[in-house]
Amino acid sequence: MNGPTMRAVGVREPGGPAALRLVELPVPEPGPGEIRIRVRAAAVNPTDTVYRQLGPAPEEGLDPPWIPGMELAGTVDAVGDTSVAGTAPWSVGDRVMAIVMPRRRHGGAYAEQVVVPADAAAAIPDGIGDAEASTLPMNGLTVVSALAHLALPPGAVLGVTGAAGAVGGYAIELGRAAGLTVVADASAADEELVASLGADVVVRSSRDPREEVAAFRAAVPGGVDGLLDAAVLDAGALGIVRDGGALATVRFWDGPAERGIRVHPVRVRDHLHDGAGIARLADLVVRGRLTLRLAGTVPAAEAASAHERLEAGGVRGRLVLTF
Repeated sequence: MNGPTMRAVGVREPGGPAALRLVELPVPEPGPGEIRIRVRAAAVNPTDTVYRQLGPAPEEGLDPPWIPGMELAGTVDAVGDTSVAGTAPWSVGDRVMAIVMPRRRHGGAYAEQVVVPADAAAAIPDGIGDAEASTLPMNGLTVVSALAHLALPPGAVLGVTGAAGAVGGYAIELGRAAGLTVVADASAADEELVASLGADVVVRSSRDPREEVAAFRAAVPGGVDGLLDAAVLDAGALGIVRDGGALATVRFWDGPAERGIRVHPVRVRDHLHDGAGIARLADLVVRGRLTLRLAGTVPAAEAASAHERLEAGGVRGRLVLTF
């Protein structure tokens, strides 16, 4: 391997958490319209565990090791030609957070140095640490995209399943910021947390979709106007929504629907150049309207343990790998 190298967490063969190993890779160089970030923190998300288990599709033509991770924070350490129209004028030393797609030749966020489009990054405000910042880009943009698809007017009722998780928590706060009435689910252990995030009504969550529907319908007999299904109930969530309402899903489920309900799968890959959107979310954090939820940090060399904890359930907020 010629030239400088870096550490990354990669997968050579799909499998369980033990498939994650430290690997040594060439340091990537930023091209026109790109920056390179010296990563200090990379959030661990459910989508990372799916990528670890399945790997890329054969037609994607990606050789192992495959590097998971979709959101990161750190410091710009190299800048390509940013005269490309629409890219931000970053400088070496700037603290940034960014979103990145792992299904590419350079891989994702689990690496010491990551190249991203310049417009995929946003400045980290003073007073916010790298670990906290790394939890915002993908999770925050997921909720922004979902709310845009649901297109609910102020005063409408937004339902949130999986409300105690990172996406669900952001949905509660961003829904309230949009003037929506938020009905969110929680276990007995998480009820206080979900209420503290601003849910107007908290209903009891259940792993049985029929019980989940019954709980929401008891609170909103006619059904919610729109639902962000962070619990990935998919078809099981349709009963929560009123006739002619809308459902935003996070794992690509797109129907069939019923009763005139619009279904909108949220695809984060549609927002890989939305650094401006991340910056707007960061402003809400600074203004106290959005809460960054860090569940804990784990050294990158122990990535397998972070995946084990996430898959075991009960993690509130995001675990973050540190480099």
